[in-house]
Amino acid sequence: MEYLDFELPIKELEDQLQKCTIIGEESDVDVTETCVNLQKKLDKTRKDIFKNLTAWQRVQLSRHPNRPYTMDYINAICGDTFMELHGDRTVKDDKAMVGGLGKIGDQSFMFIGQQKGYNTKTRQYRNFGMPNPEGYRKALRLMKMAEKFGIPVVTLLDTPGAYPGFEAEERGQGEAIARNILEMTRLKVPIITIVIGEGASGGALGIGVGDKVYMLENTWYSVISPESCSSILWRSWEYKEQAAEALKLTAIDMKKLKLIDDIIPEPLGGAHRNRPETFKSVEEIILKAHNKLKGLEPNKLIEKRMEKYDNMGVYKG
Repeated sequence: MEYLDFELPIKELEDQLQKCTIIGEESDVDVTETCVNLQKKLDKTRKDIFKNLTAWQRVQLSRHPNRPYTMDYINAICGDTFMELHGDRTVKDDKAMVGGLGKIGDQSFMFIGQQKGYNTKTRQYRNFGMPNPEGYRKALRLMKMAEKFGIPVVTLLDTPGAYPGFEAEERGQGEAIARNILEMTRLKVPIITIVIGEGASGGALGIGVGDKVYMLENTWYSVISPESCSSILWRSWEYKEQAAEALKLTAIDMKKLKLIDDIIPEPLGGAHRNRPETFKSVEEIILKAHNKLKGLEPNKLIEKRMEKYDNMGVYKG
């Protein structure tokens, strides 16, 4: 398990507890009381740290290398029922954008999301979770397929942004994202969107227009990353913590601003600390959202979706 800088006090106590346990197992010394005291101290320290997280610390947690990614959620929720679908039928299959059909119980869903890698090789293979235009066009193709067969769509957001390369711009990156946003506003099936990690800029919004939008507790959703914001405003990345606070990008901020519907709680320490519990929470919220949306007629569904986004940013003095 890897630890972030603010988690080092937890690591120190966990190491002490482990050594204490080993001593008790390998010798005749009774260390039960010491271990109990260390466990109590560890529990208190963990609670104190994670109940007072800053915006930047939540950004760090959203990028934790042990954090589950899109395919982890899909495989855990759907099991063997998931069938991945490939290609945009124009250029190629974008490995940073994944999607396919899967079931939760007897209900079929079209799952779409950005996928990151776990090591150097897979990160390059997945282009660090940054889709090219063909990724967004693949996502749109799958959404249209879902619409044709009356299958609800679930999108899982986790990207540092759409790929900003020269070739991506040549192939119409901006148009692909804009097209997705337009088509999602008028898709005739329910769309459930969940931010599971980083939700950066149009790269996330390209599959983020949902009837119900949720964020895991330690994720962020913003037009720009704290580092990029810092480099623009202060000409340096050193002010990323201040930028994170100013951007109001956490799940709590987004809920207060009424830009998302709800926050999905994470296990203490983050989603990676208890993956099964996190997967279960996400599965439950998908089913809960689907039960609320499945009875709506397509025209009413679209009307409510448009109304939802029309109301965002409205200010009355």
